[in-house]
Amino acid sequence: MPENFLISVVGPTAIGKTALGIKLAQHFNTEIISADSRQFFREMKIGTAVPEKEELAAAPHHFIQHISVEEEYSVGDFERDAIAKLDELFQRKKVVVMVGGSGLYVKSVIEGLDYFPEVDPHIRANLNNESLENLQRKLANFDPDYYQIVDTENPHRLIRALEICIGTGKPYSSFLNRKKESRNFHSIQVGLTAEREKIYDRINLRVDKMMEAGLLKEASNLFHKRHLNALNTVGYKELFLHLEGKIPQEEAVAEIKKNTRRFAKRQLTWFRKDDAVKWFESTTPPEDIITYAEARIKDSLQ
Repeated sequence: MPENFLISVVGPTAIGKTALGIKLAQHFNTEIISADSRQFFREMKIGTAVPEKEELAAAPHHFIQHISVEEEYSVGDFERDAIAKLDELFQRKKVVVMVGGSGLYVKSVIEGLDYFPEVDPHIRANLNNESLENLQRKLANFDPDYYQIVDTENPHRLIRALEICIGTGKPYSSFLNRKKESRNFHSIQVGLTAEREKIYDRINLRVDKMMEAGLLKEASNLFHKRHLNALNTVGYKELFLHLEGKIPQEEAVAEIKKNTRRFAKRQLTWFRKDDAVKWFESTTPPEDIITYAEARIKDSLQ
């Protein structure tokens, strides 16, 4: 059995994953793999809550702001790069920490990606002409289970699921969780959670702080690139509508908060389906979670 351990910190946005990940990395004298797909892009600092300079200096981080919004970077690309980085880190560290709320990206590293059959490319071409509302309605009809956890505001994700549904005649979700890759590490997953109202309060406060930090200016600088898939995300698409003169700034900020709350709900839905996650209240002292991780490591080595 491998003697390497990957400790993954998961949970909804704004719950405190970054701080806990740093505590774990410092305790185990190790480094952090980021599995937050929005933080990959160097132009999107404020709106994706990239760790502050002090946090990045507190423990070595990987896969934060390492590519441009101009680049295509899939979950498959991340799986390949993350596994390569883990192989490198495990040569000198027995424990590595992974932090992130992007469920599919976390899953790709721990288990590998699911297999999906090839389908007629004309299906995707036709779906590309559909409105977001039609895509949402169709997926809710074809695959209500996946509809409950997918980002329904992301047309790329909706189209990907729908082309499989239409091309195979089977729900997209029926192809999930089929493949288990052999990994050279033990996986330990810890999740942070809190009462819904507390999570929502944290999200609202974070959005206010983002606006104070200059999120509107950051969105303005990216406005001419708003057609890119990386920018079709919460925090930017709402401000783009404001910059287009379609909604006032106050409404854009309210929409960011609402859509982020919805995103957090989907994150919790995704991670709570995984029995391997050990849940802790966000107020749990980091020392208690470190004690849990150490016990899991000890048990695995016996």
